[in-house]
Amino acid sequence: MRTVEHELEGLRSRGGRWRPIAVGPFALLAVGLALLPIRPVWLWAALIAAVAAFPWLLGAAPEARRRAPRPFWRLSAAGLERIGPGGLSVVRYERSRIDGLALTSGDGVLTVFHRFGRTAVGSLPSMGMEPLALFVTARGLGIPVHVLDGEASDLLDPALDDAAPVPGPGGDASGEGGDASGPGGPLPRDAAAERRLLDQEAELLAAAHEPPRDAPAPGTPGADEARLRSPAPLPSRRRIAALGALTALLAAVMIVRIAVEGAGGFGARLAAGCWALAAITGVLAARRRLLRSARASWTITAERLVVRGRPGRRDVQEVPAERIAAVVVGPGLRLDPLTGEPRRADLAALAFDHALRLVARLPAHGLDAFQLTHALHDHGYRVITPGRRAPRTPEYGLEGLPEIFAQVPGGRLVVAEGGLGWADAAGDVVLRMPEDRLGGIELLTIAGHAWVRLYDSDGDEFFAAPLSALRISRTDLREAARRAGLPVTDAEYDAYLSAAFHSAVSTLSAPQPEPAPAAQESEPVAAAPAPAAGTRTEATVAETAEAPALEGDLAFAVTAPPGPVTAPGVLLDATRRSRLGTYGMSLLLCEVVALVGAVWLGPDLGGFVATAGWSVPAGIVVGLGGYWLYDRNRAQLRVSSAGLAVVTRRGRVEWDLGRDRVGGVGIDESAERMPRLVVWGPTGRVLRQVTFPPDLDELRRACERYGLPWGPPDADHPAPPPPEL
Repeated sequence: MRTVEHELEGLRSRGGRWRPIAVGPFALLAVGLALLPIRPVWLWAALIAAVAAFPWLLGAAPEARRRAPRPFWRLSAAGLERIGPGGLSVVRYERSRIDGLALTSGDGVLTVFHRFGRTAVGSLPSMGMEPLALFVTARGLGIPVHVLDGEASDLLDPALDDAAPVPGPGGDASGEGGDASGPGGPLPRDAAAERRLLDQEAELLAAAHEPPRDAPAPGTPGADEARLRSPAPLPSRRRIAALGALTALLAAVMIVRIAVEGAGGFGARLAAGCWALAAITGVLAARRRLLRSARASWTITAERLVVRGRPGRRDVQEVPAERIAAVVVGPGLRLDPLTGEPRRADLAALAFDHALRLVARLPAHGLDAFQLTHALHDHGYRVITPGRRAPRTPEYGLEGLPEIFAQVPGGRLVVAEGGLGWADAAGDVVLRMPEDRLGGIELLTIAGHAWVRLYDSDGDEFFAAPLSALRISRTDLREAARRAGLPVTDAEYDAYLSAAFHSAVSTLSAPQPEPAPAAQESEPVAAAPAPAAGTRTEATVAETAEAPALEGDLAFAVTAPPGPVTAPGVLLDATRRSRLGTYGMSLLLCEVVALVGAVWLGPDLGGFVATAGWSVPAGIVVGLGGYWLYDRNRAQLRVSSAGLAVVTRRGRVEWDLGRDRVGGVGIDESAERMPRLVVWGPTGRVLRQVTFPPDLDELRRACERYGLPWGPPDADHPAPPPPEL
């Protein structure tokens, strides 16, 4: 039987893309030429235009576009090596000298263990490799791979060389139950992360040995091709390109105008240099924005996958379906559109063949993971999603935890003698808080865990801790406090019960009264006197109310539950500081426009001083008036037990989300985005972005008061229902 040679190459960019060369030096040269008094004037303008356009002409040359590929890393039977230009091995770790590989979960650095020690190679994203692809390929080559809990700096500490050895897969710290011949190191294994990689490898093995699925029958969801595309950028690519072209055209027109007027003074030549610099900057900014706004496009059929990550025919990847055993959809890598270096991506796809070799890396940035996964599954592809993620830790601490809590072993929080107390292991209460000092008890959910907040008689918070640290359940504390008459609130519990009640009752509808059977002719019935029009007596109301009960029918007067806009709640506005800052920015922009206009049009309107005398006050009026028109109808965030909504001051609803769709509200720390205040769904997906910054303390208090979870949700532990319900 022939041995299949496994090989993994890091993600790398291919040469051949058109890009300007040495834009910065040529831009400075263009500005310098603009300041020189060159005669004739047409030669002066032509030199500026030629120097500004020369970097783009150099980038369009075939020799410049045929660049050598960037260095990349490769893991094969020869070992781990870095391949430079021309296919030469720059750095190489031979397979016979590698004892094992270690991936530290703290910083994602790959470390090579060899017979002379250990060496940190670099982070996996910079190497262009994914953890799963590296794990599967290394194990296929017979190289032990370990995931260690910590950072590479701790692993490489020479003072810890005598630490206990790191066991092989499946073993414990003593090396029992696993391969004890693994490399040594001071860090413990990250069993959870390594188990996730092993589970995904097992799914890949199962997919590789399963028979291929039959082609979808005509008329089924997978019979026709599916086209997925990331959302269009705002502004659109056409507007970005048009803005860059208009900037260059305006600069060219102004330089030609200055040349026609003679360009005799230094001020005119300085203005021409500024216009040349503005043109180059505008075109470069438009190009950068166009590259960053590239959209991912997928065409999924039962025969092949066609994926385009960037505009251009050379960036299209086509993978036949018979080569694909499984597709792993989850966080991955993508090439930076500007530098060509591999970067982390929120969503990517890895296609593996039946020999567990990586066939293709398919970009999926901007697509919806749920839609992509189900589209692939409907067309007969085996889809594997990553395992559960590391739980997000809350930002709350235990600053208010009394020292006696730690001094009493086995202690727990109890409700006794009309107040709260701390009991030891024997059940004796060693610390009491009387009811007169207790202003309120608030139960809430933080990062999927039950917490309690205590307030004094003045309403100030003096204690906050998770109930797991206090060794009491949420249900026991709530019920015991209510029996003792203590002021306890559990807004999330009440909101969840209210939503459950409305969902159960809404299925019941009042039965329509059946028409009375026709009376027999032999038994005439006297007609009852009808009440006068517009009158309704108490007896009539009572008879109407009791009629369903007398007939044996059950009827409910079901009313629709209030929505996020109509439910009682609180309105949160933008902070005064942000509003004043926006006012100041609006004034500053208007004043800059006024001064630039006075410099530009001053010679034609009576001089700079005369023009600035009326343009500066006009800029103040326009800035104040324009922002006042916007501010008088600004958006406000409404927080209620029924959900979230953004409502303008005139009552227009921009968006609203029900309580069941909200998994968390808070600051998004996962990406550099503006604004960073977002609303997550229960699965961790960003649903909405709040475009104005309200006071975060007030927002947190409002969310905790009305039962909305604060902070990012844990996708493996959805926020609703609250713990211990």
